[in-house]
Amino acid sequence: MTTPHPAARANTSAPAIEAEKLVKKFGDFTAVDGISFTVPTGSVLGLLGPNGSGKTTTIRMMTTLSPPTSGTARVAGYDIQRQPAEVRKAMGLTAQAATVDELLTGRENLRLIGDLYGLPKKQVKARADELLEKFSLTDAAAKVAKSYSGGMRRRLDLAASLVAAPPVLFLDEPTTGLDPRSRNELWDVLRDLVREGTTLLLTTQYLDEADQLADNVIVIDHGKVIAEGTPLQLKDRSGAASLVITVSRPDDVDAAAQVLEGRIEEFHVDHDSRRITAPSEGVSALAGIAAAFTEAGIELDDIGLQRPSLDDVFLSLTGRRAEPGPDDQDQSDADAATSTEEARA
Repeated sequence: MTTPHPAARANTSAPAIEAEKLVKKFGDFTAVDGISFTVPTGSVLGLLGPNGSGKTTTIRMMTTLSPPTSGTARVAGYDIQRQPAEVRKAMGLTAQAATVDELLTGRENLRLIGDLYGLPKKQVKARADELLEKFSLTDAAAKVAKSYSGGMRRRLDLAASLVAAPPVLFLDEPTTGLDPRSRNELWDVLRDLVREGTTLLLTTQYLDEADQLADNVIVIDHGKVIAEGTPLQLKDRSGAASLVITVSRPDDVDAAAQVLEGRIEEFHVDHDSRRITAPSEGVSALAGIAAAFTEAGIELDDIGLQRPSLDDVFLSLTGRRAEPGPDDQDQSDADAATSTEEARA
């Protein structure tokens, strides 16, 4: 592994990411309303929320692209307002839209980033080759980026954010628009980064993505934190697991229901799918019911416990299902306008 940038070795005793009562207002509109969280080093925080909930605005504040109206945050121990230069050296950012230069080759893109960081030429060359191999882009390294597929561009964009080996990485909707295979490949790369000690904060509306990658999840809506916990804890909040039984033969569905009478107070029978669902109290109940079906001579295709999905959690908390797409566009546009006015002042 390439030696990290000097900033990556600083303040290692502090949490990797901290936010304290972050607020962002655009005129009378409050995009982010008092968000607080802590991300331990080497872990993954998933930031979930409907479109327009404030996820991207939060990322922009955390990465010094937009100053908070109030509150503060620290990245790798550095304050985003008092030490923005140190924050930028200690983090990488992969935004929603790919930022690679389409007229440069993959290798040239990575070397350009290294030069902008001021890294030694020899180190930049070695790091670019290392990342091209890690992201399975070696064969396309000499091709211009405009010839890359969407998945390849996204991998190159992520590789570019890692040239300086930052200890903290912010990912804003990292797999939006990718096909399932490209998503799984990118997930594997992110897992490798975490194993190597990188801390990730990712926004996503793919609930399975948060389930796969995040150690902890924060759900925000209308700029406020409305739930926090591990994926399992959030699923438990949505209700207990259900017992799901799939009967092999349609003619046995009614007989299967009779087996459950007296053992389960309430259950639902769906003859079309040959499924019976009921609240479950755990594995012990499952074992006893399975034995009863065996004794009755009823064959089953499947029997098991099914927990609520993160999609169920999302719906119960926000009243909406997750809809993948650009997030916080109105806030981002307003933020860009605000930044332009600040620059002119």
